[in-house]
Amino acid sequence: MADIKKVVLAYSGGLDTSIIIPWLKENYDNCEVIAVSGNVGQGTELDGLEEKALATGASKLYIEDLTKEFIEEYVYPTLKADAVYENKYLLGTSFARPIIAKRIVEIALAEGADAICHGCTGKGNDQVRFELAIKRFAPQMKIIAPWRTWEFKSREQEIEYAEQHNIPLKINRETNYSKDKNLWHLSHEGLDLEDPWNEPMYDKILEMGVSPEKAPDEATYITLSFEKGVPVALNGEKLDGPAMVAALNELGGKNGIGIADMVENRLVGMKSRGVYETPGGTILYHAHNKLEEICLDRDTYHYKQQVGIRFAELVYFGQWFTPLREALSAFVDSTQQNVTGDVRLKLYKGNIIDAGVKSPYSLYDEDIATFDEDEVYDQNDSAGFINLFGLPIKVQAMKEQAAAKKQ
Repeated sequence: MADIKKVVLAYSGGLDTSIIIPWLKENYDNCEVIAVSGNVGQGTELDGLEEKALATGASKLYIEDLTKEFIEEYVYPTLKADAVYENKYLLGTSFARPIIAKRIVEIALAEGADAICHGCTGKGNDQVRFELAIKRFAPQMKIIAPWRTWEFKSREQEIEYAEQHNIPLKINRETNYSKDKNLWHLSHEGLDLEDPWNEPMYDKILEMGVSPEKAPDEATYITLSFEKGVPVALNGEKLDGPAMVAALNELGGKNGIGIADMVENRLVGMKSRGVYETPGGTILYHAHNKLEEICLDRDTYHYKQQVGIRFAELVYFGQWFTPLREALSAFVDSTQQNVTGDVRLKLYKGNIIDAGVKSPYSLYDEDIATFDEDEVYDQNDSAGFINLFGLPIKVQAMKEQAAAKKQ
C-alpha cells in the first residue's frame, strides 16, 4: 500500500463515499485523496459537496458538468434502440456510470494518480460498470474497492463510522434507502423494499412525482417532435436534451407517470428489488416507439426489438465501451433515418394514452388499409399467398396422414 500515494475517488457525497475518504487515509498511509463528482443531473445533491469533501480529508473536489453529454450521447442512443432491461428498467443508473467513470479516468491520468477508488458494493452492478470503463481507458490503473475489503458489513455500521468521525449525512437509520439520482431517474432500494411482498410506501419515497391516485383528475395533452429518432421539441418548443428531459419529468411526475416496481436479475447473479422513478423517460420511450410503428418496415421493426434486448443487456452489464455496443448503435442509427414526425399523447393518472401520430415518412397507407372499397388492393391475391405460405404445414399434415394409414 505504500506505493499508493494519490487516489482519485468517485465521490457522490452519499453514505459510502462520505466515509471512504477518511477510511482511505487511515488505511493507505495518509494518502492524498482527490474527489471527483460527475454532474449528471443530481440537482441539490451537489449542494455543499466541496465543503464536505474537504472537511472529511479530500485535497480537492472536481465537479464535472456532464449533463448534456449524458442525455444526448448516452441516454438518447439507448432511447433510439428502444432498450429496456427486463421489460421495465429504463437503465437510469446503468448508462450514467460509464460517462462518470470515463471522466474520472481522465482526471486521474492528468493528476498522476496511483489508483482510482469507487464506493460500489461487491453485490451490485455498479462495480462492474465503473471498472470496465477504467479498464478501457486506463488498463494499468490500480482500482480500490473498499466494499470488497473493509470491515463494514452493513449500512448500519457505516453510519456508526460516520458518526464517530463527525461526518454529516443527509440520511438517518429510518430513511436509509439506497438511492441513485440523476436527471433521467431516481432509484430506491433497501429497507422495507427488500421484501417483495411489501407494497412500496409511495407517499414516503416518491420524489420526482406523485402516485397515480394523487394525480390530477384532468388529463394533460402533449405533442413530442422527433428528428431521426431524437426528440427535438415539446409542444412546438425546441429543447436540447437536458431541457427536454427536465420538462417531461415535471409533466410526467405530476401525472403519476413512470413508476416501476421490479425484481431484476443483477449481473452478479442475484435478484434484487427496486423502485424506479422515470417520468420523462417513460414518456419518451412510449412516444419514440409510437413513431416507429408508422415509420419502420415490419422486418426492421421486429429485428430491432431483438436488438433492443441485447442493447439493454450491454448497457446494464457495463459494456458501453465495447465494439458490440458501438456496432449496435451504428445499426440503430441506420434505422432512425426516417423516424421523424410528431406524436400526441394524453397523460392521465399513471397512463400514457396515444392521441395521434404523423410523419412525412409514414409507411401507413390509408388507401391500402381501409375497410372501405379501394382500388389498390386485390383481396383475391391473398388466396395464392396463403397457399404458398401454408405449404409447409400442408405438406407436413399430408405426410402424417399417409404414415397413419400405413400403421
